[in-house]
Amino acid sequence: MADRAVTAAMSDVNTTVHSTANSMAYLQDEMKPDTDAMAPLNLGDLDLTTDEFILDEVDIHIQANLEDDLVKEALKTGVDLRQYSKQVEDELQRIEQASIKDYIKESQNIASLHNQITACDSILERMEGMLSGFQSDLSSISSEIQTLQQQSVSMNMRLKNRQAVRSHLSQLVDELVVPGAMIQVILESPVTEQEFLEQLHELNNKINFAKELSFRETLACSDIQDIVDRLKIKAVTKIREFILQKIYSFRKPMTNYQIPQNTLLKYRFFYQFLLANERTVAKEIRDEYVDTMSKIYYSYFKSYSGRLLKVQYEEVADKDDLMGVEDTAKKGFFSKPSLKSRNTIFTLGQRGAVLSPAELEGPILIPHTAQRGDCRYPYETLFRSQHYALLDNGCREFLFLSDFFMVAGNSALDLFNSVMGKTLSLFLKSMSTYVSDCYDSIAVFLCIHIILRFRAITNKRTIPALDKYWDAVLELLWPRFELILEMNIQSIRNTDPQKLGVLDTRPHYITRRYAEFSSAIVSINQTFTSERTHTLLGQLQVEVENFVLKMAAEFPSRRDQLIFLINNYDMMLSVLMERAADDSKEVEGFQQLLQARSQEFIEEILSSPFGGMIAFVKESEALTEKGQLDRLKNDEGEYRERMQTLFIMEMFAECFHDYTVQVGSLHTLSLESLKVVFQPLHTSLVNKL
Repeated sequence: MADRAVTAAMSDVNTTVHSTANSMAYLQDEMKPDTDAMAPLNLGDLDLTTDEFILDEVDIHIQANLEDDLVKEALKTGVDLRQYSKQVEDELQRIEQASIKDYIKESQNIASLHNQITACDSILERMEGMLSGFQSDLSSISSEIQTLQQQSVSMNMRLKNRQAVRSHLSQLVDELVVPGAMIQVILESPVTEQEFLEQLHELNNKINFAKELSFRETLACSDIQDIVDRLKIKAVTKIREFILQKIYSFRKPMTNYQIPQNTLLKYRFFYQFLLANERTVAKEIRDEYVDTMSKIYYSYFKSYSGRLLKVQYEEVADKDDLMGVEDTAKKGFFSKPSLKSRNTIFTLGQRGAVLSPAELEGPILIPHTAQRGDCRYPYETLFRSQHYALLDNGCREFLFLSDFFMVAGNSALDLFNSVMGKTLSLFLKSMSTYVSDCYDSIAVFLCIHIILRFRAITNKRTIPALDKYWDAVLELLWPRFELILEMNIQSIRNTDPQKLGVLDTRPHYITRRYAEFSSAIVSINQTFTSERTHTLLGQLQVEVENFVLKMAAEFPSRRDQLIFLINNYDMMLSVLMERAADDSKEVEGFQQLLQARSQEFIEEILSSPFGGMIAFVKESEALTEKGQLDRLKNDEGEYRERMQTLFIMEMFAECFHDYTVQVGSLHTLSLESLKVVFQPLHTSLVNKL
């Protein structure tokens, strides 16, 4: 209703104002003086003829009036401007008189308008009072809203503070309160139950919280300290009995200790609880485990190693089974019988299969099964089985110790050495005993590469526990291998060809031993290359080459010497190429030696029937290289005779190129080499001469 009244009042005000404006205009017109009765214009002291008056503005006004359309029309039609001005003035006076009469007729309306204006003033006055009241009310409401806002901010702050205090207090109360369910489970439930493990976690949290409060000297801590301590003692007692029982179960004969180990890993938090709350009991359990497992591993591997040695080959190499020793060498009356074939010491055969991935990580040997089957194995096979069992158990044990006892780095390695130290010492002592009396270089070298591969496996598994042991074993094996190899080198160096029996152009058994041994070592050494091995093989190759030359020198004729050299070089090259790479140093060296001796043998067998022709060929080659072929033309008769002979030789080589000449009993040379020697030379000479 108030809005409608205000709207109506504003409408009345607008109407009244409009009427007032019309009335004021009418009154002003009434108050104007009559233009006809106006007094003459008094210009006073104004001088219109003075030279100082500036007519610039007058010119501007005149120019502007001339631009007016009416003025332009009047000027065009030739109207008298004075007469026209008089008419305009008369018209204006007539309009003015009419307007005054209209205002006089409306005098009553003007009086009514005055009354309306007065009424509007009163209405506006009342509205002003109302608006002033509204303004005062709004100011009071604004102050009240501001007060309420301040109160709201204050209440919100107090609410947040109380909520923060409540959360801390509720957490404190929850941590301090020991529920009855926890007490019942800790006291009565078996440690293998899941709820016992869950309540043990809660108890551990309360113990840690109580320790934290005791550092802050919180009085509420004393209320629960006694209950928490009793529960801790009970939990420690039950956990200790459980873990020790599992450790004692390892000691039972024929027990698979990996099963109780897996059980302990399920409850690894038990040891963590002991380590955090009762270190003496944790140390007791750790020491008991180390002592028990150390004895178990030592007993197991000692028994296993001893039973493995019972299935080893009875015939083993000794200090007399060297590369340069004669097959028919006799021993003393009390000496043990020699191997059936000394050549088997230097032959790899199927022994290299122990390094294949399938056998390297295959199942370990079971001694009693091998004994029932009357099976025998070389030492490297037993060595592989023994050390693969060590690798498998060692990796598993290291992971268990790191996980259950929560150790890492050097602490984990120290704990592992405490468990496996006696076993590793047993292995090293056994290895030292074997190596000191071992003369089987291939077995030692295979053991070296087994260790290198096992070390790569532990590195791949990121198990550093056995690294020092691998290094210790290699420090035992490498010097022994080098010593055996040097003994073989020395035996070849000291060999007297005159004491080796009847001379024969067939390959010598010493060179066959070298070829088999060298190919075996080169093939094994391809995966893990060792410069030390290459150096020793190079020394051995030099001694073998010298030995072959010394043996060849025992033959009376040069032809037999070359046949012996070719047969031995060819045999060694053939054996080496079966196992070694084609680009190996040994293969390349014997290829060059064989090619040189074959070329020399060809010249040797051709020197008797074609000695003059060969001399002519060599002389022609020398002159061809020097560019002195004109000297051959000086003796035309001899030249023609030589060329005819050379042509006959080519025909001979063409006809019999499929025939071969036997060199000794094993190597053959094709007569096609005659064509290779003479035909290119003949073509060259004919073209140049």
